[in-house]
Amino acid sequence: MIIKTKEIFDILSRGGFICQDSVRMENKRLYDYIEEHFEEYRQYFQGIGFVLEQGNGYFHFTRAESRNELAARLARLGVWIDRLDFVKTFHGGFSAGIRFTPSLFTEAIASDVELKEKARRLYENERSVNAAVQALVLDMEKAGFIELENEFEQRYKVTAAFHFLEDLVEMLTISEEEAHETTQ
Repeated sequence: MIIKTKEIFDILSRGGFICQDSVRMENKRLYDYIEEHFEEYRQYFQGIGFVLEQGNGYFHFTRAESRNELAARLARLGVWIDRLDFVKTFHGGFSAGIRFTPSLFTEAIASDVELKEKARRLYENERSVNAAVQALVLDMEKAGFIELENEFEQRYKVTAAFHFLEDLVEMLTISEEEAHETTQ
C-alpha cells in the first residue's frame, strides 16, 4: 500500500529531492515509505508521466524532455557544476553529511584568491562576498542539496541529494575520458 503520494509528488515535481538523511523527520519518513514500496511508487508516478529515480540516499523525478527542454536543463546543470567546483575548492571533502556555516565560506573566500575569483564569477551581480555566499546557500537550499540544521547557529547540513551533482560530474568525466580514448 502506497501512502503520502501527494506529499511526495509536491516535493519531487518541483525538482526537489527526498533524502534519507534529511534533518526534517517528515522527509525521512517519506524516504522510508518510498524505499519500502519503491516499485509501487515507480509504477504510480510513471502512470502520470514522471519517472521515479533512486540515487545514493535520495529519490527524485525525471521526465522525457524535448530537445529545447533538454538544452535548457543542461544549461541549468552547467551552473550547478560551477557551484560544485566552488564548494569542492572550498573543501575537497564537501559532500553529503558535512555541516557548515555560511561564515566559514566567507572567511575562506577572504583568504583565498582562487575562491574569491570563483565566487565573483558565480555571483557577479552580488556586491559583496557575504551577499554571494548568502546567494549560494539559498540556491543550494532551494535545490535540496542542503538543509538548515540549526537556525540559531546558522548551521547547514549537506544532504544525500548532493550525490546527484557528484554523480553527474562523474558521468561527464567518464564520458569525456571515453570520447578521448576513442579518438586516439
